[in-house]
Amino acid sequence: DAGDGRQAADVFRVNSYRRAARTLGEVVQDLAVLAAEGRLIELPGVGKGTAQRIQQFLDSGHIDVLDELEAKLPAGLPALLEISGMGPKKVALVHKRLRVGGLDDLKRVIESGEMAALPGLGAASVKRIVSGIAFLESSGDRTPLGVALPIAQALAARVRSLRGVRQVEIAGSLRRGLETIGDIDLLCECGTALAAVPLGERVIKEFVAFDGVKRVLAAGPTKGSVIVELDGGRELQIDLLAVEAGAFGAALQYFTGSKEHNVRLREIAVAQKWRLNEYGLYAGKSRIAGSREEDIYQKLGLSWIPPELREDRGEFDGDTNLAGLVTLEDIRGDLHMHTRASDGRSTISEMAKAAKAHGYEYIAICDHSKASVVANGLSIARMEQHIEDIRTADKRIRGIAILVGCECDIMSDGSLDYPDDLLARCDLVVASIHSAMGPGGSGKLNPTERTLAAMENRYVSIIGHPTGRLLNRRAPMELDMGVIVQAAARTGTFLEINASWQRLDLKDLHVRQALSAGVMLAINTDSHHADQLAGMHFGVITARRGGAGKEKVLNCLTLPALRSRLSAKRQ
Repeated sequence: DAGDGRQAADVFRVNSYRRAARTLGEVVQDLAVLAAEGRLIELPGVGKGTAQRIQQFLDSGHIDVLDELEAKLPAGLPALLEISGMGPKKVALVHKRLRVGGLDDLKRVIESGEMAALPGLGAASVKRIVSGIAFLESSGDRTPLGVALPIAQALAARVRSLRGVRQVEIAGSLRRGLETIGDIDLLCECGTALAAVPLGERVIKEFVAFDGVKRVLAAGPTKGSVIVELDGGRELQIDLLAVEAGAFGAALQYFTGSKEHNVRLREIAVAQKWRLNEYGLYAGKSRIAGSREEDIYQKLGLSWIPPELREDRGEFDGDTNLAGLVTLEDIRGDLHMHTRASDGRSTISEMAKAAKAHGYEYIAICDHSKASVVANGLSIARMEQHIEDIRTADKRIRGIAILVGCECDIMSDGSLDYPDDLLARCDLVVASIHSAMGPGGSGKLNPTERTLAAMENRYVSIIGHPTGRLLNRRAPMELDMGVIVQAAARTGTFLEINASWQRLDLKDLHVRQALSAGVMLAINTDSHHADQLAGMHFGVITARRGGAGKEKVLNCLTLPALRSRLSAKRQ
């Protein structure tokens, strides 16, 4: 009927815009130049109408059609999509049937019971949405590691360039590599000033006047605090502390934390009748250590403890190999990345060349299987051709091995999206849950049962982003991680630390759990563009927080050793 026709047209239009957007994201030429030359329509997926809208945006920063569509919707409606369990269909349903226009309206119809009465919802679905709202609200004041670290590094570099600054370090939970942080702490050491104004005070004044500072909270002689604005209007506090040379190491140790780690350290000092604070380690009134952080630990009879382990989780008790944590330099390859074949934005060759630039020996191309329709998942016929394309690229591109992989969906009944004969043609298989993430029921297995079923398949090499979480956006699935790590150890299946900063999945505590069960890990970026390969260090940080050494990481192996480990399960 006419309604179905409009819906089909809308789907076609959405897919058309998505294709054009992907094309624009990959264009290396200046769009303004292409537009001036009338060449926009030469771009794949850009027709006459789309070209006109691109031109309008270049001229005015607006697109009339988009403005008209946005004007028809309540301003708070799109934000509901950030709630776990609230997809486009549910948002449209509550808007049309219950006139929900934002979060307050949604809470109202949940509390009144109106939402649970809607067709296709019910109490269980609404309960998951309530949990999604609570998760979103509780995590909203935390900034992900992947957002905070580049900001901190850029600011540290700017402070380091100021006259008189000798050294600058990032401290706080960010230095420990927590997946989300409350604020950023920076420490700087300044030289001795001959002028009337102390050098530290001058540095603080310059810091609070940096471009990009939205608001100054404090600007004293030794400490400055500012607010910067993040995307979406969120704010992030950044503190800079100017410290004297003799106390810099002690201050760095103290302000890195954690609180629990510092308490244990002070107890060790007290047991030796010493005193430890942010200014140094003291025997009576004499400072016996303070300029270097390493000296603090050495004087206390301890090995230096990497910041990622300072959580009082066994680092004082000999439970962790402090000197053997995995490093970025140990990584020899990346075993989970996507190309244009599915929802990536780079070609096989572009991903391989970028990986070579990172010094990698090998990569695995793992595009989506057919069930991931929104990610342009590959049909069996397309996957068969994709396998040939990867093999051809592997022969053509020298200096790096390109393995054939796929990211195969784990279906709601625990089966895999591709048949075994197709999986057998891959060098490795990443199996992941992308849909139906709820607790199961009505003929569906729960996420734990689905993961266990996938691991029983001889061709499944790695379980991808095992809990399915998205930091600050989607809570993890309800999994029995103890059962999963035991099954992974028994079946010889590897568990992924997805290094994408939006995921960091497995998280650090689950890494510890997996290692204690004897499970080997794979640190992968899940890159969808060549530039995203640089995110590997976020996964390494998470692995270090979990206590992983390179001998426990699959992609720290040489290529022959990797092939041997991958084939072992298939035997």
